[in-house]
Amino acid sequence: MTSPITSLLLLGASGDLAGRLLLPALGQLLDAEPERQGVTLVGAGSEDWDATTWQDRLRTSFASAQVSSATVDAVLATTRYEKCDVTDSAAMGALIASCPPAPAIYFALPPAVTVKACTGLQGVPLPAGTALVLEKPFGLDHASAASLNALLAELVPESQVHRVDHFLGRSTVLNLIGLRFANRLLEPVWNATHVESVDIIFDEQLTLENRARYYDSAGALVDMIQSHLLQVLALVAMEPPARVDELEMRDSMAVALRACHLWQDDPATAGRRARYTAGSVDGREVPDYTAEPGVDPARQTETLAELTVEIANWRWAGVPFRLRSGKSLGERRKEVVLTFKQVPHLPGGLTGSSTPNQLRLLMGPDRLALELTVNGPGDPMELDHVSLETDLRAGRLPAYGEVLAGVLDGDPLLAVRGDSAEQCWRIVDPVIQAWRDNRAPLEAYAAGSHGPEGWV
Repeated sequence: MTSPITSLLLLGASGDLAGRLLLPALGQLLDAEPERQGVTLVGAGSEDWDATTWQDRLRTSFASAQVSSATVDAVLATTRYEKCDVTDSAAMGALIASCPPAPAIYFALPPAVTVKACTGLQGVPLPAGTALVLEKPFGLDHASAASLNALLAELVPESQVHRVDHFLGRSTVLNLIGLRFANRLLEPVWNATHVESVDIIFDEQLTLENRARYYDSAGALVDMIQSHLLQVLALVAMEPPARVDELEMRDSMAVALRACHLWQDDPATAGRRARYTAGSVDGREVPDYTAEPGVDPARQTETLAELTVEIANWRWAGVPFRLRSGKSLGERRKEVVLTFKQVPHLPGGLTGSSTPNQLRLLMGPDRLALELTVNGPGDPMELDHVSLETDLRAGRLPAYGEVLAGVLDGDPLLAVRGDSAEQCWRIVDPVIQAWRDNRAPLEAYAAGSHGPEGWV
């Protein structure tokens, strides 16, 4: 862990990501930890904003998160905005030099612009301790991810690169660490001897929500599975770390990802894809995906993807891990599900439920459910299925607040390490190519349904 950061340079400060997520999260973080209010916020972008426009932007963003007036006043007292071409080395050098050292440079920019900006920094002397904060996607495939990592390595040490996966800041995901490693009942059965399958699901009722420019070139596989869900898989599958710190945790996650490969090593069958047609979601009429503004039907972009992989090691060999994510579905379903194998022998005379035991970690609202077989309420020889459930405590901060806390602390625990980013692309690249070659059908499902017929 490096020294705490004293200034946050937000590139793309006038954009949607900054206004809708980053600035509100920063305000909530400063509210929760007032001792951080000495951090200087510097916004930069291509728009020619004066101080009043920038401060109005901050007030609006902070108001959306109900940030206290004391925090708002503290930020406004020191913040400023600069118009800057982030791809101009000289302009960026002057901007960085004007920030209190050492800054965290947050690239809230389109991926291609981020790469150009980082390339321009090769000739800029960065203060010792400077952190670089990048949003996904980290590259467009395995080769470009490796190239981006090589570029970043020329600028700062890996420990000062924060590849943001806000999923890792979710309270649910963080709860997974405690659930696994603080309960003796669970860790002995967290393996192929007892687990039949693992499902990691992030089904949304949301449609494109004005994101066609990005989403239509990415699709569900790249947008959710290649990044977020494979990181969750690494947490589910990794070996117990010696400590919960950025070195031990990220080492364990990287080992799990290196052991991950496509189910039966067949990219044509390990992945499934589908796209929504017109329908109704929660009472709202949704047009066919190809009729959405900004969509190019020729791209064959999937809005629902499923990927089945295996972890080729002693703990998990033979267990299918199914990762699924989609949009415009009838049910909002966001959970990690461990399905356990049936008992090897059921004593004669017992009848009824044959549903397997399941452990379910649900996201938003965060809940834990353990589904068991017990004696039924009537005939004691007839078995029934029950669910033992509890609410999990919500995190003290939203996901982006946890991410920003790690950035300002110089702690990349919740950031994606470079080698893990490359491994995620290694896993999905063959499936992407199989889909480009039309070796797997693009199925259809009506918006508001549970997916194509025959999908579980």
